[in-house]
Amino acid sequence: MSEGGYVCVPYLQNDAFTTLKSTFEKSDFVNDMYFVTATFSEDGRAYFPSRSNTYLLARFKDRSQMMCEVEKCKQDTPTFVFTTNDELFERLDDDNLNLLSIYYLEYGDSSSDLSDLGFIVAKRNRVRRAELGNLKLSTTQTQKFTFPYEGNLIVLEVSSDSKHQADNKYCEKTRKEVQRKGIGMTSLLNLSVIERIK
Repeated sequence: MSEGGYVCVPYLQNDAFTTLKSTFEKSDFVNDMYFVTATFSEDGRAYFPSRSNTYLLARFKDRSQMMCEVEKCKQDTPTFVFTTNDELFERLDDDNLNLLSIYYLEYGDSSSDLSDLGFIVAKRNRVRRAELGNLKLSTTQTQKFTFPYEGNLIVLEVSSDSKHQADNKYCEKTRKEVQRKGIGMTSLLNLSVIERIK
């Protein structure tokens, strides 16, 4: 089965970006596409000093096709490819995506910990999907540090009519509840949806 996930392309007015955006709009392996603003945590900023404030976010169905397209259009500022490899839960609703919140686990990734995490997150009614995943970067620059938790990601899709700030706080409360269970869940990046493109 093809692995799906999310790609975050720096929103830069150049040929590489324009080419990728056009490819995503026409492709059948991209389901949804959004213009988003990014808020990196302190930890995230340390690992990714070269970053953008705005990104094109797309949910894709096929990782190999996505990596192929992204590698053709490398830029100095990294493109983030989050591949999801296991779903903790999905709530079927038609609400719009408002926020994508990405975390990493420093410790507490046993199957019982992940079961506890899934149970806690499933009780949060604004979270419509929670998935485990990993991270790959595509960039022309050599990274100074390797992100050590690239295989230990948690990706939450949040749908609500609230302001982004309220959803950020909501996710932070969720993270603290998970932490109280002894699971080291650390915030990496929040992507606030400004506009749906596809």
